Amino acid sequence: MPKRIDHTGIMVRDINASITFYANGVIELAFLGFEDGPETEIELIQGYSSELPAEGKVHHIALLTDDIAAEYTKAEKMNAKFIDEEITTLPNGYRYFYIEGPDGEWIEFFQR
Repeated sequence: MPKRIDHTGIMVRDINASITFYANGVIELAFLGFEDGPETEIELIQGYSSELPAEGKVHHIALLTDDIAAEYTKAEKMNAKFIDEEITTLPNGYRYFYIEGPDGEWIEFFQR
């Protein structure tokens, strides 16, 4: 069972400009995430696609889980449309996979 939204991915053209905006820009966002804090994070993504629409730049929503394998099995039983063919393990040990939601939105299950 997912515990909370872990992070949101946003595709950006210039990651440095986006970091400056979110860190020191016109608005401050309390949910950027903090060292060792349980806050929701914003994930900035550069280089995924050069074609960014005027709206709808959110790439995915990530749900934090303690048991990624159980979530994968549950998604299989639901006949979910998988974006990843298997669970991916990052060098730091974090694990994830993506499925499509009913309207084509990407949903990531993420285990720290």
